[in-house]
Amino acid sequence: MSPERHIVYREAQPADREQIDAIDDSFTTDTVYEVVVGDEGFALRLAFVDPPLVKVFPDDEDDEDDEDDEVAEDVHREVAVEDGTVCGFVAVGVEEWHRRLVIHQIAVASTHRGRGVGAALMRRACAYGSRLGARTAWLETTNVNVPAIRAYRRMGFSLCGLDTTLYRGTSSEGETALFMSKALGAGG
Repeated sequence: MSPERHIVYREAQPADREQIDAIDDSFTTDTVYEVVVGDEGFALRLAFVDPPLVKVFPDDEDDEDDEDDEVAEDVHREVAVEDGTVCGFVAVGVEEWHRRLVIHQIAVASTHRGRGVGAALMRRACAYGSRLGARTAWLETTNVNVPAIRAYRRMGFSLCGLDTTLYRGTSSEGETALFMSKALGAGG
């Protein structure tokens, strides 16, 4: 048996950027949520897909290596580090006008999924938002990312809306954006 490894959580440093960018956030799933739209609203229906869907997110076209732009956006990052290697990160920002913490991105290396790394990063992000006065945490994900949706639900997030048009003209065309939120209290 190998000794228990220790993961350190901390605020990201500029030197972490290359390792953060190298984290593979792709996933494979054999289920997706189909959005069923009716006259009075919508519902999500879990559907099996065969063969399983493999989703690889494209690099953001607007993602430049100009760190000054990121500072201007007030993006806060936390990382999970094991043995000197970044194995997960979360990037967040607070929209002051309605005191909402926006989870811009969260990713955990495939070797560390299912070990609580994402939940720990989300707790740190929510605590950061609470310290800045955020009342709600909010995120967007695609209806095909069932593994993430399940994880977000375990973290206390619930569905609060959707957009059937958000991904038009992108590599994710045909997917539906799902919005999830959770109330933040003292300590996130």
